[in-house]
Amino acid sequence: MENKTTRNLYTIPYVIWVAFFVIAPILLVLYYSFQDLEGNFSLTNYRNFFTPIYLEMTLSSFWYAFLITLITLLFAYPIAYLLTKLKHKQLWLLLIIVPSWINLLLKAYAFLGIFGTYGMANKFLETIGIGSKQLLFTDFSFVFVSVYIFIPFMILPIFNALDKLNPTYLDAANDLGASRWTTFRRVVFPLTIDGVKAGCQITFIPALSLFMLTRLIAGSQVITLGTAIEQQFLVTQNWGMGSTIAVFLIIFMFIIMFATGTKRRRARG
Repeated sequence: MENKTTRNLYTIPYVIWVAFFVIAPILLVLYYSFQDLEGNFSLTNYRNFFTPIYLEMTLSSFWYAFLITLITLLFAYPIAYLLTKLKHKQLWLLLIIVPSWINLLLKAYAFLGIFGTYGMANKFLETIGIGSKQLLFTDFSFVFVSVYIFIPFMILPIFNALDKLNPTYLDAANDLGASRWTTFRRVVFPLTIDGVKAGCQITFIPALSLFMLTRLIAGSQVITLGTAIEQQFLVTQNWGMGSTIAVFLIIFMFIIMFATGTKRRRARG
């Protein structure tokens, strides 16, 4: 009885935190989404969202988020696999994660210098004979920087899944004559799919709502739902439309979380 009471007391701060900093902001956004510019109740914002301009923006957001997640996964999985084979794997993993502690704004400004006209990237292109190129404010620079930002978050769950993989499964596959590719396709990847799903979830969802990185690195070349929300709140002062876009963004995020969620398997006795 005392243990139950103690657990209930411990959950009070959590419930208060969720109520004030999760549920209340969502309800506030939902409330403003039903208001027009004059503050009157209206469904105009929801009708406007289903116009071609916003639907195209939504597709663009999903495309860039998918592209960033896919490229991040293609780089992260081999890196995570290699880390599990190293002697001091935890140390190497820490060295990969440490850059993620640096403020995102500082890293974005660093890439402004790297991809600038007189930056290191253009100097390298000139050295190999290609010549100076416009790298900033392009799709390439936006995707490149985004992949760099998110790759530690993709590596970590995949590394944990690979590190927990029972090596006897690999030995069994080898004894049965399976090739390395077959072993990876039929044994390693299916058994680490939960780590892949977790990595895709914590990459795709933030990539879907990027706005600051989009503004600094891509300029006006990339328009996403995140930049649209920023535009509505800070420029046009249309809080209702900005809240409506945010509502749909929250719905998309919940759908993605549900689709990439993993169910715990109960051990059968």
